[in-house]
Amino acid sequence: MTTDIRILRDELPGQITWLAREARQEGHFHVARLVDEWSAGDNRFARDGERLLGAFVDEALVGIGGMTLEPAIPAALRMRRFYVRPDMRGRGVGHMLALALLEHARRFRSFVTVHAGNDGAAKFWESLGFQPVGQDCYSHILELPGACRNGLGSDDTVR
Repeated sequence: MTTDIRILRDELPGQITWLAREARQEGHFHVARLVDEWSAGDNRFARDGERLLGAFVDEALVGIGGMTLEPAIPAALRMRRFYVRPDMRGRGVGHMLALALLEHARRFRSFVTVHAGNDGAAKFWESLGFQPVGQDCYSHILELPGACRNGLGSDDTVR
């Protein structure tokens, strides 16, 4: 199995509809929100440091994940709209997708946040080094050692 991670810029792949449907069947509505926000032009992951990636196996879209500016912390980006098809979990797809986004983030900010919606997601993010913080707007944070210090002043505090 070869996983191909691709930057999604100008349009969403047509297979996103199937991914959103599958996520919705699991009770997750964030992929459908991604499609709605993209269609409305509200979020195209186009601001400085933002990025949207798709994970493909044999040309099939099997996962998606994005990085946006974190509104609560100027020195951070936020992992958003992250989803991997259930039959592809445990095969390294999510790990590969997350690492690609974190490598990208390193050039722009020194912290990344995420809101883990359940215990399984929390364990996944913690396996990548995210620390639980229990904030209202995000559940975990990761400091990116050696990352760009863009937006972080000496008196800024990240919790």
